[in-house]
Amino acid sequence: MSTEGRFILALSLMFLVIWGTNKLFPPIFEEVPGTPADSSLLVGDTAAEQEEVAPAALSDLGAADPASAAAGDSAAPAPAQRPPARTIVVESPNYRFEFNSRGAALESAELLGYAALNGRDGAVQLLPEGVASLSKSLVVGSDTLSLGDLDFSVEPADGLSLGEGSGPQTLTFTHAAAGLAVTLRYTFRPDDYLVDVAADVQGVDRPLMMTGLGRGLAFNEADSAQEARVMAWVGNHLNRGVRSTEMRKVERPELHDGPWQWAGVKSKYFVMAVLPGAETSEDGPYLGGVTTEPGLDEMRPQVSVTQAVATDGSLAYRLYLGPQEYSRLQALGADMEEVNPYGWKWLRPLIRPFVAITLWVLNFLHDNLNVGYGWVLVIFGVLMRVLLWPLNQKAMRAQMRNMAVQPMVKEIQTKYKDNPEKQQKEMMRLYKEYGFNPLAGCLPMLLPWPVLIALFFVFQNTIELRGVPFYWLPDLSAKDPFYILPLVLAVSMFFLQFISFRSMPEAGKNPQMKMMMYFMPPFFGFIFMQFPSGLNLYYATANLATIPQQMLIARERKAAAKRGPVKLDRSKGKGDPANSKG
Repeated sequence: MSTEGRFILALSLMFLVIWGTNKLFPPIFEEVPGTPADSSLLVGDTAAEQEEVAPAALSDLGAADPASAAAGDSAAPAPAQRPPARTIVVESPNYRFEFNSRGAALESAELLGYAALNGRDGAVQLLPEGVASLSKSLVVGSDTLSLGDLDFSVEPADGLSLGEGSGPQTLTFTHAAAGLAVTLRYTFRPDDYLVDVAADVQGVDRPLMMTGLGRGLAFNEADSAQEARVMAWVGNHLNRGVRSTEMRKVERPELHDGPWQWAGVKSKYFVMAVLPGAETSEDGPYLGGVTTEPGLDEMRPQVSVTQAVATDGSLAYRLYLGPQEYSRLQALGADMEEVNPYGWKWLRPLIRPFVAITLWVLNFLHDNLNVGYGWVLVIFGVLMRVLLWPLNQKAMRAQMRNMAVQPMVKEIQTKYKDNPEKQQKEMMRLYKEYGFNPLAGCLPMLLPWPVLIALFFVFQNTIELRGVPFYWLPDLSAKDPFYILPLVLAVSMFFLQFISFRSMPEAGKNPQMKMMMYFMPPFFGFIFMQFPSGLNLYYATANLATIPQQMLIARERKAAAKRGPVKLDRSKGKGDPANSKG
């Protein structure tokens, strides 16, 4: 069973325990087309992988002079020696990119602020070893010309070095030969992972430009199996919304028609995406189609994005190569923050507000208290219990009030067992006169659940918590390597149930309730063993913070039990039990 499946099972059982215990064992008181649909668009991302098409429209670009060729081999001049391919480096405090002058492809993309956690020394590497990205091809109808084997001159020749606080700088690749001229300009900023790209194509009449995104992103996390499950290509279609497809589910070549507001490839915490240019083009601020093609293994399909070149040969788009940092992605617009959506599709509308609020609170505490995220979770767990204190008190007193009318409920059920309509009418009268509500005792207890669910997805996807240590925990987003927190969670859960159990004089006579007290804590401890340690830290802290409150509630229950059965005066109408403190 997957981690998400175990989480759903755990939450379902928690609901059954809370609702069932309150019900059965209460306290003892009484679309637009983007590109031509042609399989020839699916080209490789490196020169060795490309199956170039050489149709009449494009095959002569870059060829030798036909007149010289007609003169015969003896008269043909010796071919000019090609310049060697060079590596061009762009470096800033946040990243280090390496381009190749042959094909102008990106061969390495390191994010210097994030360490690889898979045992490899050094920073996070976005590109798999030996796989290039940002390769270019020109498409006219069914004809395709790859630019991957063309030589480009580079300006500045030595690359770029962007110091902290410096302004934007541009790296320019230029190729001009035999009637084809291509210029690519990449503008970088030192403190941003967003790159502006401008292209100019001359010699071809309004082609499509295909930008290859390589074959997914490299593995950088300690849990490679979990990372493989979330490796996907993702995009936001103008009409169909955000779509995410796992890499391993790409089984055949496909063209996914546009228009797309953005498209890219992602891992658990990082993303490489193409977005339209900041300025609206004549075809609108959208991308064309997205092509996908299976690779040599299921985790390495190829993904490419197409855009139409304007009549003057211009083209502009933006690249994002960086972390899935919520605020950064949100600033890009077009729901870019949904690149790694929180929760399942049917749950997102409900869980998204809780995720946003939870992230805001965690970051607010982290920034203003100047403490690590581990202590932020401890503080957050205590604060949640302090805020929910009045609701828990209300829930307990609602249980007392509900049990005070239980004899009347049983009397009505027995008296009108053959007349459901009359029974329902009498029950409604009981609800109205005494404020009896069977769910009043458990609804306040369910309020922490949305926060718990939100935290589950926050720890699954939030880059701020990646690799953050806390005492013996090397990474708050990964499981506890020593399983200490799941044990604390199980013990604290048992202790809370034991306190409640002891406060109910006749609970010991109920074998089902006793069995639940001994079964549920170890079960939940086992379930949470594979969950992120930060989630365990929050939940265990919240349980420990609940113990004093549970002891006070138990004391109040015992005091009420000593006073004897609660008496209700029906003449008073809706109200609390006469001899109850609540």
